[in-house]
Amino acid sequence: MKHQSFAPTPPMGWNSWDCYGASVTEEEVKGNADYIQEHLKRFGWEYVVVDIQWYEPTADSSRYHAFAPLEMDEYSRLLPAVNRFPSAINGAGFKPLGDYIHSLGLKFGIHIMRGIPRQAVHANTAILGSDQRARDIAHPNSICPWNTDMYGIDPSQEGAQAYYNSLFELYAQWGVDFIKVDDIAASRLYDTHLKEIELIHNAINHCGRDIVLSLSPGPAPIEYAQSFKENANMWRMTDDFWDQWDLLYNMFERCEVWEKHVAPGSWPDCDMLPLGHLGLRSVDGPGGDRWTRFTKDEQKTMMTLWSIFKSPLMFGGELRDNDEWTLSLLTNEDVLNVNQHSHSNRLLYRLNDHVVWTAKGKQDETYVALFNISESEATLNVSLEQLGLFEPKQGKELWKQQDLGSIDEIETVLPPHGSSLIRLS
Repeated sequence: MKHQSFAPTPPMGWNSWDCYGASVTEEEVKGNADYIQEHLKRFGWEYVVVDIQWYEPTADSSRYHAFAPLEMDEYSRLLPAVNRFPSAINGAGFKPLGDYIHSLGLKFGIHIMRGIPRQAVHANTAILGSDQRARDIAHPNSICPWNTDMYGIDPSQEGAQAYYNSLFELYAQWGVDFIKVDDIAASRLYDTHLKEIELIHNAINHCGRDIVLSLSPGPAPIEYAQSFKENANMWRMTDDFWDQWDLLYNMFERCEVWEKHVAPGSWPDCDMLPLGHLGLRSVDGPGGDRWTRFTKDEQKTMMTLWSIFKSPLMFGGELRDNDEWTLSLLTNEDVLNVNQHSHSNRLLYRLNDHVVWTAKGKQDETYVALFNISESEATLNVSLEQLGLFEPKQGKELWKQQDLGSIDEIETVLPPHGSSLIRLS
């Protein structure tokens, strides 16, 4: 499937939601892009993603404004709010911002909501490339339970595909490389919107640009795994993931469920990495303006699980505020190599709250990730036979960058919520 070539390894980048909610500005996007170019690009970080509400002039926090007026063109397509994205003036859209991000050698992404703007339907505006109008293709009973901006699309209506085609033609003109589509992978009111996912997939194929497709929110139903793989590059396994231990604890079970569906171009998504400085303009939800509530052990455990599972890596904090510790999590080449280039990733065993994953590397090395997700210190053991190895190997602990010498068995003491990532070669 052609679209799988758009993301041969798990995408790595930054998304504005965890730090700015619905209210990020052009200056803040550019500042984080500059940071990636200077500090992270050489380690594989490349996507800069503007999350929800970029088309709302009144967005000022993480809270949505019900029925707020939105910037929109005559063809029912949302446009960047120029008071927040000044370079979008005179109909330029996101092309100037996309050009800036591309000039740094990075890739540009945006968030959209499934469907067509309510205000387009109420005004019955035109659809580019079709004689139908907004009211003809809308499904007014298909609405998002947490955001009032959109009505769903009725995929059976003439003009539905033309509308999505017109959106992605515009995004291709802007130079968009990554699209996160929300209210589509799982729904609290409806089933997964498989037909709209297909319309979007077709629109990407039609637009002439290789655009990575990410589906949100989760938990995406496992029974639709094949459809996700046939149409998208990423899909969320979870609802919004935050810096709360119970959410990280539960992710181990989600990874176990989705393990066999990880493949090049098809990435079950653990969601963003809530690290560093978060919630700068949060007024609701889990925490407000803060540094991540994960302990250092928990931060390493999250990075280790995302890496051995091969989840996309999307950093959520304000990058420019990173301290040395946070930066070190994002620049450990050995750990990132597991995320980007390992294969045959699988759960080796789980005994209560002692968890071991393993994977293979390009040079036939073996990776072993050990997790103690219990509430007390524990010793974890793995024999080489369990790993399919039958002679001693040279070991290295990748977080500590510590050579372990020749070993014939792994035995490590881990603190509560702690982990270790070892390479055997």
